[in-house]
Amino acid sequence: MTTHLDVTPGRAPTTALAVADICLGYPETWLRPDREGMFARLRAEAPVSFHEEPEYLDPRTGVQVMAQGPGFWAVTRYDDVMRVSRDPHTFRSAPSVNINDIPPEIAEWLGSMINMDDPKHTRLRGLVNRGFTPRQVNRINELIRDQARAIVERVAPMGECDFVREVAAALPLAIICDMLGIPRADHDRIFELTNVILGVGDPEYVSSITDLMAAGMELFQYGLSLAEQRLADPRDDITTTLMQAEITEEDGTRHRLTPSELGSFFLLLVVAGNETTRTAISHGLLALTRNPDQRRIWLGDLHGVTPTAVEEIVRWATPVIHFRRTAAHDTEIDGHPIATGDKVVMFYNSANRDDAVFPDPYRFDVRRTPNHHVGFGAGGPHFCLGANLARVEIRALFDELLRRLPDIEAAAEPDLLQSGFINGVKRLPCRFTPA
Repeated sequence: MTTHLDVTPGRAPTTALAVADICLGYPETWLRPDREGMFARLRAEAPVSFHEEPEYLDPRTGVQVMAQGPGFWAVTRYDDVMRVSRDPHTFRSAPSVNINDIPPEIAEWLGSMINMDDPKHTRLRGLVNRGFTPRQVNRINELIRDQARAIVERVAPMGECDFVREVAAALPLAIICDMLGIPRADHDRIFELTNVILGVGDPEYVSSITDLMAAGMELFQYGLSLAEQRLADPRDDITTTLMQAEITEEDGTRHRLTPSELGSFFLLLVVAGNETTRTAISHGLLALTRNPDQRRIWLGDLHGVTPTAVEEIVRWATPVIHFRRTAAHDTEIDGHPIATGDKVVMFYNSANRDDAVFPDPYRFDVRRTPNHHVGFGAGGPHFCLGANLARVEIRALFDELLRRLPDIEAAAEPDLLQSGFINGVKRLPCRFTPA
């Protein structure tokens, strides 16, 4: 199904709904074309608002798979999102960064360290950081450019294609799989499984909770097997680096990733490293199509404009719509009392359209500066581990596209993922002069 958002470039969106009628917890809300207008109203009239959670039923059997939750506080302004994100002592990531409650052991298995707090989070992140430092990403710069060049060379003679599968998804999938040492023969299966993991809410990808758990278990087992292989046969890939990485605590205690921890982190890495970057790239083409003046500006100075254009694409796309935190003690946000155990949900998409921070926020501006967006999170200990890698990939691919296929454009409205978590694009037909 193609979902069209009712947004005119450069003009603030509206909604006919009153604040009391906006229900961010319900899936049908995310199919509405006026959802940007809903967030604009919330920022203006109720920047911190309480929302109900629905009861979750298996769509095939009608059996309850998750009880109705207690509801959550939605935080929609930039400054409040930044405050919540940067205060991990008050707003905790455990038991889950997803709105609905799932058993802690499953949350940790599916989400790895994004569902953890200190000290476990710091220990695990300290280990996996070894594979994702700017220096490590710079080492694979040439690989990324080679892959981007090969993708554009492959599609250039076609004149048209599905931009998502043939272009946007191809680069981050190839890079993350190559970095981890996943054989090319397995790339398509990894792609299919990541669609299921982040496709919750979209019946095309997930028809039951069983589908989700099965996909998660298959990826986990794949990562576990890969980790055990690298322990026995080390290679020049990040899986080997992660399995050999070691940190020493102040008391002299040494830690390494266990194969099980690597399996869980592998699940997080292939999902986040693939889906979110492809979402940004897809929205980037759509934005250039709808804003031809910005395409001309970028084409007129590729070297000079690309750094700011990449940041604007991430702000514009905001691939991850929200993350949840849980209050560790009684507190308040913007005068609203928050009780211990309350769920607080940061809506990054809304923060990235806050006109108190971004002048003319509904204008796609490839030269926007400053641009302190929250497309990679809002800082704090859970800032996106793959932010540097994503920037390099987006830059490399658009460099190649604009040089080789400067007239590439979306040929139809995007087929959007039905999700309140990922701002995904499932399909986007594109056309261009064959090269």
